[in-house]
Order: sequence, then structure tokens, then C-alpha cells
Amino acid sequence: MKVYNTLSRQKEEFVPLEEGKVKMYVCGPTVYNFIHIGNARPMIVFDTVRRYMEYKGYEVNFVSNFTDVDDKIIKKAMEEGVTAQEISQRYIAECKKDMAAMNVKPATSHPLATEEIGGMLEMISTLIEKGYAYPAADGTVYFRTRKFEEYGKLSHKNLDDLQAGHREIKVAGEEKEDPLDFVLWKPKKEGEPYWESPWCQGRPGWHIECSVMSKKYLGEEIDIHAGGEDLIFPHHENEIAQSESCNGKIFAKYWLHNGFLNIDNKKMSKSLGNFFTVREISEKYDLQVLRFFMLGAHYRSPLNFSGELMEAAKSGLERIRNGAENLKHLSKNAREGQIDPKEQGIWEESQGFVAKFEAAMDDDFNTADGISAIFELVKFINTNVDGDSSKELLGNLRERLCQLCGILGIIAEGKEEILDVEIEKLIAERQAARKEKNFARADEIRGLLLEQGIILEDTREGVKWKRA
Repeated sequence: MKVYNTLSRQKEEFVPLEEGKVKMYVCGPTVYNFIHIGNARPMIVFDTVRRYMEYKGYEVNFVSNFTDVDDKIIKKAMEEGVTAQEISQRYIAECKKDMAAMNVKPATSHPLATEEIGGMLEMISTLIEKGYAYPAADGTVYFRTRKFEEYGKLSHKNLDDLQAGHREIKVAGEEKEDPLDFVLWKPKKEGEPYWESPWCQGRPGWHIECSVMSKKYLGEEIDIHAGGEDLIFPHHENEIAQSESCNGKIFAKYWLHNGFLNIDNKKMSKSLGNFFTVREISEKYDLQVLRFFMLGAHYRSPLNFSGELMEAAKSGLERIRNGAENLKHLSKNAREGQIDPKEQGIWEESQGFVAKFEAAMDDDFNTADGISAIFELVKFINTNVDGDSSKELLGNLRERLCQLCGILGIIAEGKEEILDVEIEKLIAERQAARKEKNFARADEIRGLLLEQGIILEDTREGVKWKRA
């Protein structure tokens, strides 16, 4: 299996640090609003990478954080007159609903920045002790960028070029030794959430959060660090500098980054009126269509989103689902008995499409070519089965098709509709779990129902539900 490593700018053979295991960290969203389709791309892409790794037999420890303390969260909280925690908790819950609807598997761990402050204080203290960081008079702690000799190795930026460009974004009143030094800890402002530290009452810088959460949940060295290409500099570059200076080890072996998402060939922005949340897309399309659309391009390529392309994705997904539905329909009246020699030949030939799919995915997770192999398999199945086919062949082909789709997180078969009585039973169980403060189970039930297309709404009158 070859992966493109941003660090070396080339494809490399994937060799995990520990045989049979993969430690993977993906930067998650800042939770101050509903996630937008730009956030959705890395979620879908790296969920697919994880699924393929698991298909290949790896045990994947997949960590993706929520940034739940940030200027945007604080601003939103002040606008609404509520706490920053209330905003972040609300939108973490909404994000998890959207992720479930996109069939993104929950991470092994979803750490929250605010719950890892102790580890951040510890890492910052170590960096100060080692001479890589220093506190200014106002309590801000900065990282000495030039002291880390390999700074720029991920983004391939030159420090002197950065110095020349930095004059434009110099902030008045900063007590930095060098304009390129970045913040590890900053003093609180009036009305902001804060934590006690040896330097001042304040909160962490953004970059230190991911370094600490990755270290706690995965260890000092990890296999894969991933995220959108907008995070390469400065976020991921700064993570490397902090982590490697603190731990004295290579932080991540492979760096994977997905390309940008444009809307109708323009950058997504609220000012242009082309800003879409995943929730808004879900009002028009099954989010399986969004997932299928996202995987229709190579993850490193820029991706253009438009209504026409979504309609094309919808048609493509329907072709696959129709193929699976046809197999299911034929199976109902198919003859019992073993596969005959002719059918054995069909079954063995179908393995070629699996090999083609795996070859595509082994080549830096080329989902676009993987989907092409699935389309070819559907065409092959439609050509080679009919009402005379055996139940065993039809069942085997159906399982093969569903398995390949499942690796991409694509649900090839529509689920049987859940009965009202079953819904009410699960809602009652969820209410009981909440009463017992078993919120993990309550969230799990909500997720299970959402997977079945059942949306819950907690109101003063009780829980209301509707079919999506």
C-alpha cells in the first residue's frame, strides 16, 4: 500500500510503527456552528482511509478532536448571552448527528481541548525548561520557532522568506523575541473562559491542543496525521515543532492532506452566498449522495461542488443500489442448490473487480478508481445473472458488492424501515439512560435511530420524532 506523504512530497510504501496496528490522528472541527461541506470532506475521506485500513486487517486507533475553546466560539457565546461551553456542547451534538448521517464512524476517541488543559500546561512547561519556549511579561508564552532547526520541513517554507512576509501581519504590542514565534498560551480577556497557569489566567493556543491530545491518546510517535491542506501551515508545521522539541522523537511518520473544496468553481464564503452546511445539503439529498460525490474524486485533488455534480452522484449511487436491489429481488425466487460449474466461473471472474478495487485503494486511496471498479462489477453482475441463477451465487455476489461499497462507507442496500413501536421502545430506553446519566448510551441510541432515518427533537413536552 502506497500513501502520498506531504512531508516527502512523494508516494511511500506504508509501513506502520507497530505491525498490524495504525495510530491515526485527524484534526477535527471548531464547534461554533453547524459543520459545512468543507468540514465534511476530511471527515469522509479519512473515515474511508480508516475503513480500508481495517479491511486490510489493521487495528486502527483513530483519534479526532473537537476544538471547543476558540475566539469564534467565545464570540458566538457572547452574541447569544450563554457560556462558551453551552455553544460547544450544542454543536458537538449537532456535528455528531451530521457525521452519523454521512456514515462517518465515531472515532476511537473524540477528545475535547478543554478537558486536556493539564497536559497542555505540562507540555508548555517542558518546552520552557528545554529552552524552546519563553513567557513574556504579560503572561503570553511563545515558542521559539528558530530554535527548532527543522521548522518548515512539512510546508517546505523557508524561515527567511517567512520573516520577510511576516511584517504585514505583525501585531502591535507583542513581546516576541522573533516575529515568527507563535503562541502556546495567552492571557484571558474580559468575559472569556480561562484556566489557571504558572504564567497567567488564560487559555491555550490552538496548535498546542492537537499536540497534547495526539500524545495522550496515541503516544509520542504516530503513524498518520491527517487533515485539510489548509492546515499544513501553520497548524501542522507548529504541531511538529512543539511535539518533536518536547518529546525528542519524530511526531508523525506520514502526513495526509485532502484538497480544497470549491463551490461552482469559486471558494466557499458567506460573503459570496455560496456557503452550505451539511444540514442544508441533507434537506435536499440523502447524505450518502454527498459521501459518494466526495469520494468520486481523488482526495488530494481540488473538488468542485455544484448542483449538477450532485445530481450526477445521485444517479451513480442509484445505479449501484439498483444492482444490489436486483440481486435481492432475484434471490427471493431463486433455485436452491449449489453453484454449478458455469456459475463458479462467474464467481471467480467477479474476484477480478475486487482486485481492481484493491489496486486502486492501495495506490494512495484512489477512491475514484475504486468506484469505477464497483461500477464495472455492477455491470458484470447485471450481464451474468438472471431468474435461473442459484440463490447461492446471487447471495455471494450481493455480499461482495455490499462489502466493497461498505469499505467506502457507501450503503448499497436500503435498510428495512424501522417500525413505530420499535422507535418508541428505543426512545424510552434513551430517556431511561439519560435519567441514569448514561449519556454515552443515550447518544448511541440517538445515533442508531438517525442511521434509520429517524430524527429526534427534545422539547419541553417530551421527545418528538420524525422520519427524515
